[in-house]
This record gives sequence, C-alpha cells and structure tokens, in this order.
Amino acid sequence: MMAAQPQCCSQLQPNGVHMQRVMIIGQPGSGKSTFARALGERTKLPVIHIDKIHWQAGWVERTTQEKTRLCHEVEARDCWIFEGGHSVTWGSRIARADVLIWIDRASALRFWRVLLRALYQRGDTRPDLPENCPERLRNLPAFFSFMWATRKTARAKMKLLTISAPSGCRVVCLRSNRQAKLFLDGIGKSPDEKMLKNTSF
Repeated sequence: MMAAQPQCCSQLQPNGVHMQRVMIIGQPGSGKSTFARALGERTKLPVIHIDKIHWQAGWVERTTQEKTRLCHEVEARDCWIFEGGHSVTWGSRIARADVLIWIDRASALRFWRVLLRALYQRGDTRPDLPENCPERLRNLPAFFSFMWATRKTARAKMKLLTISAPSGCRVVCLRSNRQAKLFLDGIGKSPDEKMLKNTSF
C-alpha cells in the first residue's frame, strides 16, 4: 500500500523556483534515489521511489497495470518528489510536475556505482526498496545486461522528455556531483541561472 497523501503541502521556492511536484529521472546508478532523499530533507516534500511501486516485499514484481495505477495515484497528489521510471506514465507525470530534474551520468560511472552498491549492501535492503528486498550479487549479470542494452535508448528517451517538457515545467540537468551539490545547497537562495535555465542540448 502507498503512504497516505499529506493533508497539505507548502508551496516552496527553493533556488527561486516554485517546487511542489518534482519529477526526477535518470538511468540506473545515476544517483536518483540518493538525490531525491536529499531534496526531500531540504524541502520537506514527500519522496516517492519508483522501486517501491515496481516491487512488493520479497522481490515480487507488480503487474504493469498495478504499477500504472499506483503512479497515477501519486501524480494526482498535491505535492511530491517522484524519482524513477515506468516511462509509460511519464507523460501524465510531467504534465503535473513543476520541475523536471534529469540526472545524466556516464555509463562507466553508473556501472561502477551499481557494482559497489551490490557489494557493500549485499544482503541488505536499500531505503528505496520495499522490505525484504536485499541486494543479491546473483542479480548483477542480468541487471548489467539490461543497463547495457538500454544505455542509449533510455538516454535518448530522457533527452526527448526534457526537450518536450511543458512550458510551465522547469528543466534542470545535473551531470556531476558538484552540480547536484550546488543545486541542493542553493535551495532557499537566489537562483543560479546557469543551473536553472531550461536546458538545451
């Protein structure tokens, strides 16, 4: 079951930009979940991880229809930080978002991060997953195969989403740890136009 929607949400102005519904995208290992939690701590907006929609306890995958229904339930709320995929719902999600954040990192870095995550958190359940979903080294080959097969197509889809974002949705692209830190550190301060302008590619 998804957490109940908060009764009210403050309309915050981090970085001089209105943030009430934040959509975060990026490929595996890009740092979406960690960034979303950090952003949630600073803004007090509720954070939704797609992996908690994709999976149930014990690595039981939900049906596509159930994932879509749960995504739409989140999108309808007044405020959220929603990180992750299920791209069939991206159209409705971005239509509701005030800000789209694309964390775009190099493939080599992402593979390295996923490997380290599996090694260091082996047997543990990450905070962005349901209970009883421990990291398993035996899952790595299949996951790496997926990451490799989708590395170009997934990035192209994300790039297209940023280009076609509605005019009322501010687009932010973060390509380094430094840019991510500057963005988070700038919450509540005057905007950095280089960071917050609608990104062109």
